Amino acid sequence: MLLSSLRTTIFWGCRGGSEGFHRSTYQRCPHLRRWIVKRGQSTITTEVGASPSPSAATVPNIATNRIVGRWLLGCSGLVAGAIVLGGVTRLTESGLSMVDWHLVREMKPPQSQAEWEAEFSKYQQFPEFKIMNHDMTLPEFKFIFYMEWGHRMWGRLVGLAYILPTIYFWRKGYFTRSMKGKVLGLCGFVFFQGLLGWYMVKSGLEEKPESYDVPRVSQYRLCAHLGSALLLYCASLWTGLTMLIPAHKMAETKRLMQLKRFAKGTGGLVFLTALSGAFVAGLDAGLVYNSYPKMGDRWIPDDLLAFSPKLKNFFENPTTVQFDHRILGISSLTAITGLYLFSRRMVLPRRAKIAISLLTAMAYGQVALGISTLLLYVPTPLAAIHQSGSVALLSLAIWVLAELRKIPK
Repeated sequence: MLLSSLRTTIFWGCRGGSEGFHRSTYQRCPHLRRWIVKRGQSTITTEVGASPSPSAATVPNIATNRIVGRWLLGCSGLVAGAIVLGGVTRLTESGLSMVDWHLVREMKPPQSQAEWEAEFSKYQQFPEFKIMNHDMTLPEFKFIFYMEWGHRMWGRLVGLAYILPTIYFWRKGYFTRSMKGKVLGLCGFVFFQGLLGWYMVKSGLEEKPESYDVPRVSQYRLCAHLGSALLLYCASLWTGLTMLIPAHKMAETKRLMQLKRFAKGTGGLVFLTALSGAFVAGLDAGLVYNSYPKMGDRWIPDDLLAFSPKLKNFFENPTTVQFDHRILGISSLTAITGLYLFSRRMVLPRRAKIAISLLTAMAYGQVALGISTLLLYVPTPLAAIHQSGSVALLSLAIWVLAELRKIPK
């Protein structure tokens, strides 16, 4: 800029002082003329190169947000897989086959016959083998061991899927300030989930001389383990969807606000119903009163509040736990049906209508699966599908909320 200004000043100053003198001087000094032209071109090139291009991409931008959103959706899919695999592990009674926990060492399963026998010998020292599986053979032990080992390895895969991309995206500048806090929270939750899993398993390995019940993990810890996994799943799915789904441009109305609140309440009810399934699984409550719609020959069974104090029944009485799960399931179905009927009388974006319709269809399918599982005395394949259905129903509820979230306030 300085050279350009100097050149202009000299040119116009010389022209204003004497036109003839300037022309003669410029003609007699060809070297000066070439030097000025050359420096002027160099200065212009430098200025253009130094100035930022309006089209230059800044990070984060729409493209990087889509990358991060897809990554979070992929992570939520892995968490969903862990939830389903954990349910199958519980249904096959494999969760107590690995009696210790090591972050790295247990990643390699036993290889030789001696290693398998040593692992089996450790399992034989704990209550599940002594009370339930005292006639178990080594091949049978290998099956339940590999089920639990697969679940734990899947959990490590989930951890790597969160942590490694987080480091990469952080260094590339893909995260906004608020997103940094979110991904740190998600990664911390993954670590917490792993520790909580082992804390749950430990409850099933403890000797309980005063108890005559079959060895099983604490239903409270099982509920906490499942609940934290569902929270991690919901947070990842919600964040990913809100980064990928484009905004809807709609006018704010009172009915839209009512629909939004209705959808939030329905989503919370679906989450609570899924969480209550942990108590059903933890107490094997699906194996009592295998009839529907009545429980036995009564609508309200006699032993509904058999435990004292009364509050204890809701968490430790299999009859009450199954009764609660039934009520929550029917309540969720009723709420989803009401949400569907309420939305039919409104003008909504096409995606929002599709999401609500799929949520309604899945709700009826999930109730049918639950009833079938109960009437057939909880067969493992059907029970696993029912547990997977709860994740699918929760996913659709989150999708509905993500669509309605885009409506301007």
